[in-house]
Amino acid sequence: MADEVKFTDSTTDLSEGESNVTLGEKAWYVVNTYSTHENKVKENLRRRVESMGLEDLIFRIIVAEQEVPVMKDGMPTDKTRMKNLYPGYVFVEMIMTDYAWYVVRNTPGVTGFVGSSGKGTTPSPVPREQIEPVLKRMGEIDADMFDRYSVDDYVKVIHGPLEGTEGRILSINRDTKVVELETIFFGRATKVEVDFSEIDKI
Repeated sequence: MADEVKFTDSTTDLSEGESNVTLGEKAWYVVNTYSTHENKVKENLRRRVESMGLEDLIFRIIVAEQEVPVMKDGMPTDKTRMKNLYPGYVFVEMIMTDYAWYVVRNTPGVTGFVGSSGKGTTPSPVPREQIEPVLKRMGEIDADMFDRYSVDDYVKVIHGPLEGTEGRILSINRDTKVVELETIFFGRATKVEVDFSEIDKI
């Protein structure tokens, strides 16, 4: 997963799976935009939320970007650039009401919602297990994320220095957000510490 990040196996999985989120609850939705217009849409929507007093319906708005080195002749340079991990998508945490839905889908640059078949059907929220890796990459750690993980669970490191490493959880520190794993290095059981944002359940 060096150059590309995906929802589970494909972005087409975004609208699949059951969700226990019901209408009127805060949840994450994925908005389609014109390519390269993601940050413009984020700013347009943020302004609409402020000017229309929708802070109690529309909360976090995220464009999933990551700083990466600029490559030259196949080698990294000292320069960096922002890479959009999900071109054409903006992530919106909101309470889905008819009015909030109308405001978002009529924001300049928005072309629709992922998980909506059109014809007036309300879009489906993104399942928690699919949005969680995106939020972690952006440093957005919610307290309830820890509830999915317990000692002895097996996880995979999804980014960071130990990316690709699999191991068993030995301890979780919610205060420091540090997770201790037991993994196998060179045939021997080894304890390592990783940031909670770097792991996902297997």
